[in-house]
Amino acid sequence: QSAHRAGLRSFIRYGWRWSWRVAAFVTIFNTVSTGLSVYRNKTTIGNFASAGAFTGALFRMHLGLQGLAGGFVFGTAFGIPAGGLLMMMQKLAGETLQEKRNRERRELYEQKLAEWQSRLSVTEVLGEMESNTQGRPESEITR
Repeated sequence: QSAHRAGLRSFIRYGWRWSWRVAAFVTIFNTVSTGLSVYRNKTTIGNFASAGAFTGALFRMHLGLQGLAGGFVFGTAFGIPAGGLLMMMQKLAGETLQEKRNRERRELYEQKLAEWQSRLSVTEVLGEMESNTQGRPESEITR
């Protein structure tokens, strides 16, 4: 029991030191990889490798040029398998993020197109009503 308590205390004490670093690393990695995917309009392993390289270099920049290069290499080395794993999980799920984005874009376009067409048909009906009222005698219009 005392060993369990000691382990729990050290986990709480040292876990905080690493949790914010891991959260910052994951946030930067996901932001860069998502930004590249949206900008290039495709998801590739290169996006994840670039995101890993950027994030690794950013976190080791304070160690100088050698640290920057080492972070770049290790970030790339860890970004490639992470990206491969994420892409494989998306394929197993049946729809990649790119396919989902394209599907949602197409559905939104179709919805707006249907709305525009319904508005156009309303204007055509109003135009027909106006032309019908102009051809009638005044006694019918006043009714």
